[in-house]
Amino acid sequence: MKNKKCLNEFIKYSFLNVFGMLGLSLYILADTFFIAKGLGPNGLTALNLAIPVYSIVHGMGLLIGIGGAIKYSIAKSRGRRGNAIFTNAIYLTIGIGIIFFIAGFFFADVVVKSMGADDSIFKMSKTYIQIILLFAPIFMLNNVLLCFVRNDDAPKLATIAMLTGSFSNIVLDYIFIFPLGMGIFGAVLATGLAPVISLSIISLFFIKKKNNFTLKKCRISRDLIWQIFLRGIPSLITELSAGIIIIVFNFIILKIKGNIGVAAYGVVANLSIVVLSIYIGIAQGCQPLMSSYYGANREKELKLTVRYAIAAVVTISIMVYMVIFCGAEYITLLFNSQGNLMLQTIAVKGLRIYFLAIPFAGFNIIITTYFASTSHTSLAHIISILRGFILMIPTAFILSRLADMTGVWLVFPLVEIMVGIMTVAMVKKAVALPCPSLPISGER
Repeated sequence: MKNKKCLNEFIKYSFLNVFGMLGLSLYILADTFFIAKGLGPNGLTALNLAIPVYSIVHGMGLLIGIGGAIKYSIAKSRGRRGNAIFTNAIYLTIGIGIIFFIAGFFFADVVVKSMGADDSIFKMSKTYIQIILLFAPIFMLNNVLLCFVRNDDAPKLATIAMLTGSFSNIVLDYIFIFPLGMGIFGAVLATGLAPVISLSIISLFFIKKKNNFTLKKCRISRDLIWQIFLRGIPSLITELSAGIIIIVFNFIILKIKGNIGVAAYGVVANLSIVVLSIYIGIAQGCQPLMSSYYGANREKELKLTVRYAIAAVVTISIMVYMVIFCGAEYITLLFNSQGNLMLQTIAVKGLRIYFLAIPFAGFNIIITTYFASTSHTSLAHIISILRGFILMIPTAFILSRLADMTGVWLVFPLVEIMVGIMTVAMVKKAVALPCPSLPISGER
């Protein structure tokens, strides 16, 4: 009965969140599709150069949201309130959000130049990046509230909010780009309005007074903020790594194949965002369960949840790769509105090689979340850093030198496999450890 209940809880939380994350990932995919149709390869290249900025903003929101929500969930499982945790998370969100806003208002040109944009795409890239930075406080606040609401026993509402915002983005994308002819400004404006719509849905949770957390008058606690950072850093590193890797790959591919190569990489990278969002959805969905089981010392249920998550990742990976491998030509054509033969050839090959990584990436994401949700935050940091800065970037330079674009496509699978092997060694030790009863400060 306990096993069945644990499975039902896993399905309830994880698959609800998968739908939400899929919807969220359609932000970029919808932009990719409509920009490809309306603006061609240059529009795709501009979008791909701007995505790292979105990843950084999104990652900071997840750092605070996931880190604060994990701490809140552990406190809640021990019968304590988490108002101070939530309040400090909001303080942090406002502070960092203002920094992004200022960067967008005054330093957009500097940011765009650092992304490597040439004269042909500078204006489009600047428009996209500037609007993302100006909307950064809203993006971040949406991420934080979604995480707290999900950990406050309302995963369905969090999913509805995510999906409503995402589908609104798709509708607005079409309206702004085609009937209204607003170009790339329309695409990014639609993306910026999506979290506003999502927040309006989340507000129902507070209007109906179903929340167990609230803002309270308190001082900024260095200890609480540090603990939020410790638990949220893996999420930030994952997003930052994605952004930095895209920047590095863009520079490498520009030298090998020029703007068309970057456009082809944009198709592959944006599709991978959608697939990885499924795994992130599973991980973030079962995070409240992991944190609660850990806080209540329910070791058996904790381990079962990890196993269910890994089984789901493997099953989904097999189905996704079969679709990618068999349908690569048709998938690429959707984004190749001008029928560019070079773009088609590069992207088709890239899809079939790049997506070999997905089962290993999914496994690494699940285990990172498990470590972050328990007392093994340092192991979560190690996995996140290995997947990003430590292995990915040098491997990209080495393999691109040895095998040009084929080498670029092989980087992601090779790194995820190497990290996966190291992760298995960490799991054998960590999963065997009992859940210690650790004190939680700042829970009032």
